[in-house]
Amino acid sequence: MPLQQVINDSKTKMSKAVEHLHDELKGIRTGRANTGLVENIKVEYYGTPTPLKQMATLAVPQPDMIAIKPFDPAALKDIEKAIKTSDLSIAPVIDGKMVRLNIPPLSEERRKQLVSQAKQSGEQGKVSIRNIRRDSIKTLEKEQKDKLITEDDLEKGKKQLDDITKEYTDKVDEQVKLKSDEIMLD
Repeated sequence: MPLQQVINDSKTKMSKAVEHLHDELKGIRTGRANTGLVENIKVEYYGTPTPLKQMATLAVPQPDMIAIKPFDPAALKDIEKAIKTSDLSIAPVIDGKMVRLNIPPLSEERRKQLVSQAKQSGEQGKVSIRNIRRDSIKTLEKEQKDKLITEDDLEKGKKQLDDITKEYTDKVDEQVKLKSDEIMLD
């Protein structure tokens, strides 16, 4: 595998790790209602765990409320059950053909816990980025040993990998900081 291909593969994988972190951070609640809190909750629907966003319309009619209107009204009880068993700790209220979630304001202590949770997710993201770097360097070293690339190419590749690793860990730090600020401000 040529040097540039190893670098490009690493960039793609690191980008996916940052994307995954972004999706994970969307699920951490702030004081404001946000459909990202519930869109990936899995609902047991006809025996298949289905993400809520695929089976209902999600809306934020007020800053402290999420409205969930299922496409199939028969799924109301399943949605309610999934929300109750999730780690949201918000009681769903069935209102006719929809489910309402009233988002209570966060206490200072809970905000600090959520910031800590966001930082933990960020650390996991950084670990996966560093693992991608390590695996890519192993690939380059093996290619150099097999005489497919020169020693200069190996050093150049390591330098490029270090640079993109720094770039993506900085992106992780930036996302965690934005989420932490959002949690503490609301």
